[in-house]
Amino acid sequence: MRIWRFVWVFLVFVPMCARAGVAIQNWTNTRGSAVYFVEIRGLPIVDLRVDFPAGSAYDPPGKAGLAALTWRLIDTGAGELDEERIAEAWVDLGARFASSVEADRGGISLRTLADPGKRDVAVSLVAKLLASPSFPAAILERERDRVLAGLREAETKPESVARRQFRAAIYPKHPYGVSATPTSVKAIARADVVDFSRRMTARSATITLVGDLSRAEAEALADRISLALPDGEVSTDLPAADAVAARRIDVPFDATQAHIYVGMAAIARGDADFFPLLLGNFIFGGGGFVSRLTSEVREKRGYAYSVHSYFDPLRQAGPFQINLQTRREQSDAALALVRQTLETFLREGPSKDELARAKRNLVQGFALRLDSNRKVLEQVATIGFYRLPLDWLDRFPERVAAVSAHQIRDAFRRRVRPEQMVTLVLAGGDSPSTPSANAPSGPAGVRSSLP
Repeated sequence: MRIWRFVWVFLVFVPMCARAGVAIQNWTNTRGSAVYFVEIRGLPIVDLRVDFPAGSAYDPPGKAGLAALTWRLIDTGAGELDEERIAEAWVDLGARFASSVEADRGGISLRTLADPGKRDVAVSLVAKLLASPSFPAAILERERDRVLAGLREAETKPESVARRQFRAAIYPKHPYGVSATPTSVKAIARADVVDFSRRMTARSATITLVGDLSRAEAEALADRISLALPDGEVSTDLPAADAVAARRIDVPFDATQAHIYVGMAAIARGDADFFPLLLGNFIFGGGGFVSRLTSEVREKRGYAYSVHSYFDPLRQAGPFQINLQTRREQSDAALALVRQTLETFLREGPSKDELARAKRNLVQGFALRLDSNRKVLEQVATIGFYRLPLDWLDRFPERVAAVSAHQIRDAFRRRVRPEQMVTLVLAGGDSPSTPSANAPSGPAGVRSSLP
């Protein structure tokens, strides 16, 4: 989930042809913060991101939603500044501030003019927000009410219900599978928010700067943030994601479309199988109209307007996931075709033509991942937070080009295991208000047969 405080009304376009690769500079400052910097001249803009191991996976038991609420409140008060004065300051500076939270990390981003008179004030305000947030009680209650309203609304949306239940099914005893509920959000007190904010220490910070500034200026800005943050070590440990046995879950829901999710925990950041899986997934289900899933499920059978698959690597094994929507009466046929297509891919791997097309597409399209300062910031921040090699972006094309069909088939066979894949069908079965007639006794809508 992402929390945007202000709408980013423009992105600065920087063509890749104006760059000779992405020269990432990295150092650890005297306060222990990891700093990543890319100098991009020509436009008077600086982009900043500060990340901490303070994502939803670190929510304490019974208080899911704490990370999201904490980051939602980060710019609502700091020291003598209240919410209104902070908002006015961003407008006066011409800056854009946002906070975000994911499973592994939470943090802030800033876009500011490169003029030192504006830039330095904006970065000082960021430092103040991170170092001394006041979390006003009245605003906490207001934002809690908004979160609760959002949760109630989410329960009316089939895709939200399916997504939450699917994630819980593939991570049944893991923080990645826990979602906020009205009960867990109501259990969060201001003291919990204050305690969670203590994860924002100098040593736990990853600071990324991109734009029109020198190395010396980048060092000074990073130090300004780090010096404001408290000391302290923060645990980043997360349990391993255990494999689960394959099963099917039918979720009753009053909808004409069946929402189908198939997948399992599969790959962590930095895994050696990343590039074979990236290419393989492009061929199987991630390449849009040129993928096998789209060809078989949409083009040849007309079962779904959109069907796709993806890998989402995290600190621990993130999911491999297949998603589609189809009419309820044809959900079983569509699901059977998805399984058949996957089984064929696992058995045979990609063809020579498929592999060549995927390599060409990924290599030629790679520039689009870096065609703005903002995209460079996101890529470099991910490299920094997960401690990936500094040449990860520069070597992307050659590593894609080096993948063989055998490596793809081998990686998929090891990482995508049908005997461990969960299938969730929302709005499937005989009635939108009752569990599937095929569901066994026991927990409603849970079928123990293989997917």
